[in-house]
Amino acid sequence: AFAERLLLPTHSDAERLQHAFRCATARPPTAAERSLLAATLATHRAHFEKHTEAASQVIANGESKPSAKLPVSEFAAWTMVANLLLNLDETITRN
Repeated sequence: AFAERLLLPTHSDAERLQHAFRCATARPPTAAERSLLAATLATHRAHFEKHTEAASQVIANGESKPSAKLPVSEFAAWTMVANLLLNLDETITRN
């Protein structure tokens, strides 16, 4: 659901990544963190564009039904980025 929420507004990848990081950690990402997130997104995009069945499996996980309006490979790539952010130590143990 977090990935879907990030994809629905029309923003650039950089804006989406910054917004996602801020939602998860309550602070803006550093330049190194922005770079890492962009590289991670690019890696997952490339993977899921070649493996659409794997992308379908990724977005089928969980209780919420995935939106049919979003491209499966793009949705899966953003789902993996959202998963990364939500599993950061900083996110889990936010003070």
